[in-house]
Amino acid sequence: MLNIGEIIQTVKSMVETKIEMVKLDIQEEFSGIVSRFFILILIGAMAFLVLLFLSLSMAFYLNQIMNSSFFGFLILGSSYMIVVLALIISKDSRGLQRRIQTSIKTFIFSVSRKNQSSDE
Repeated sequence: MLNIGEIIQTVKSMVETKIEMVKLDIQEEFSGIVSRFFILILIGAMAFLVLLFLSLSMAFYLNQIMNSSFFGFLILGSSYMIVVLALIISKDSRGLQRRIQTSIKTFIFSVSRKNQSSDE
């Protein structure tokens, strides 16, 4: 006959093993999300620096072409102001918001989607 104590002990060990597996999965997903978020911040910072230096180079180049000490900066600043105004006008666009959200979710949460597809 089966011993009820052994059955209970086996079920307990199975539940504990399953809990440990879930904990490890959560830790793996969390570390993947944090690392992706950190990479996203680094990409943003580097893109900002690239844009800054390219903008300064372009402004100095335009200054040299126009024989002026400020027109290059004025032209570049005006063009950036136009871009900012266009973004302000389109800030309520649901399509734009949806595309940005989808891009961010795809980038940050791609680790969990890969794991889900490999589990199936």
